[in-house]
Amino acid sequence: MASKEELMTLPGIGESTAQKILAYREEHGFFKLEDLMEVPGIGEKKFEKLKDRIAL
Repeated sequence: MASKEELMTLPGIGESTAQKILAYREEHGFFKLEDLMEVPGIGEKKFEKLKDRIAL
């Protein structure tokens, strides 16, 4: 699992979004890559930029 610092190395992911990702992961978990779009601030455009750089 990626740390906040590791998440922040992804394009378009700052401290605030990284924290939202961690909070979502803790509360709900990620079961498929597309679940990342459930995180506030991550829509289709941002997901398209990230999908080839992330893994479950």
